[in-house]
Amino acid sequence: MIWEVFRQEEQGGYHTHCGNVHAPDREMARQFAAIQHGRRKATNSLWVVPKEEVAEIDADETSFGGTTDKSYRWGPTYKSDVDHAAEVIESDKEQEAAERQRSKAQGDD
Repeated sequence: MIWEVFRQEEQGGYHTHCGNVHAPDREMARQFAAIQHGRRKATNSLWVVPKEEVAEIDADETSFGGTTDKSYRWGPTYKSDVDHAAEVIESDKEQEAAERQRSKAQGDD
C-alpha cells in the first residue's frame, strides 16, 4: 500500500508533500515516513495519508477565486475631473471661512 507523506518544517507552517512510502499498515507507514522524510530536513510534524484518500481538484473542475475585477477598490482607477477638484477645494475654503466667522461672532457675544 502507498502512503503519501506531508512535512511541516516549523510549528504554524504549512504541510507540504514530500514524497511517499510503501508500507503494509498505518504504523509501519508512520515509521518509514519518520525514517525517510523526517531526518532529511528540520521537521516539526509529518502527516501520513493513504494515497487513495488524497483527492485533487484542478482548475478544469472548478473556478477558483481571483477572477473578479476589483479594480474599483483602487484610487487610480477613478477618473478625476479637474473642474470638480477645484470645486471641492473652493467649497472647503468657503466652509473654513464660514467657521471662522461663526467663531468670531460667538466671541463677540
